[in-house]
Amino acid sequence: MALQCGIVGLPNVGKSTLFNAISSAKAEAANYPFCTIEPNVGVVTVPDKRLQILEELVNPQRVLPTVIEFVDIAGLVKGASKGEGLGNKFLANIREVDAIVHVIRCFEDDNVVHVAGGVDPIFDKEVIDEELQLKDLESIDKKVLKAEKIAKSGDAKARKELEILKNFQKWLQSGKNARAMEVEKEDLEAIRDLHLLTIKPVLYVANVDEGSILNGNDLVNKLKDNVKEENSEVIVLCAAIEAQIAEFEDLEEKQMFLEEYGLEESGLNKLISGAYNLLNLITYFTAGVQEVRAWTIQRGWKAPAAAGVIHTDFEKGFIKAEVIRLADYKLHKTESACRDNGKIAIEGKEYVVQDGYKHHGKHKPF
Repeated sequence: MALQCGIVGLPNVGKSTLFNAISSAKAEAANYPFCTIEPNVGVVTVPDKRLQILEELVNPQRVLPTVIEFVDIAGLVKGASKGEGLGNKFLANIREVDAIVHVIRCFEDDNVVHVAGGVDPIFDKEVIDEELQLKDLESIDKKVLKAEKIAKSGDAKARKELEILKNFQKWLQSGKNARAMEVEKEDLEAIRDLHLLTIKPVLYVANVDEGSILNGNDLVNKLKDNVKEENSEVIVLCAAIEAQIAEFEDLEEKQMFLEEYGLEESGLNKLISGAYNLLNLITYFTAGVQEVRAWTIQRGWKAPAAAGVIHTDFEKGFIKAEVIRLADYKLHKTESACRDNGKIAIEGKEYVVQDGYKHHGKHKPF
């Protein structure tokens, strides 16, 4: 299943402009898939130059990159946690995504009215934060009541759970997001079933004017200072420029356009890279004459789990994997040449899959 990121933001911050640019972005090559599966869901390919290297070496029938889904989350107004506006739909959609992309206005423009009467990135952030925190508190409060009843019976596990729940309760009441709270990994079990909204990882997108695209501005700096304790990344882009980039079908023309602004890559590419870093994801490859394909997994996964992404039976029957570094494949040109030069490693069940490696697995027959 594709990685799914929900795009959120207040009115007039550039959220729709960015989503429309993403949804109309051209794939890097004609045989890379692109589609829009719903009016509010755009699916784009994950750019990866390593696929092009493998395509040239293997000359497969098709090339399949990984994809990422961007969901244009329903608009939010103050009071969403109580069902105001499209609040319930907004919160339900947020609960389903892997990560949140929070678009925040960091540009001045007298022609674009701001809902607060003036541009303030911290105000924008805190409006949405508050609504998510209130909804999380609602979930925590209900569980605290249940845990208190069980804890009164002297159940040690329930007392420990109650302590953890009250810590989260106090934290959220102070106006902070659950993701910023330092907590032991095993303690997260107490709140796992609540699927807290503010514990989801967030990528902040500072939408700036064209003149601030390279070095940012005071509004961007203000936002970066505010999110430090959350360990969150802030990506600077200009949604208006992204809309123009999306119109280019020719890659050379697109590159020339980027160079005019002094950019090495599009904001969309930065957004995708940021999402992968945020969720600690890596890519490995399988390659053969039928297809060259990229697969997304969590960093630190062992070979059987990585094989399970291809097919669940592969994880159950995993025996070994043949692994080639892409640099070695590029140097020696063919799999047989890599084998002759001792560049194919045989790895077992404890092998931790590395980013950018070509893998070929052997499994028990079913």
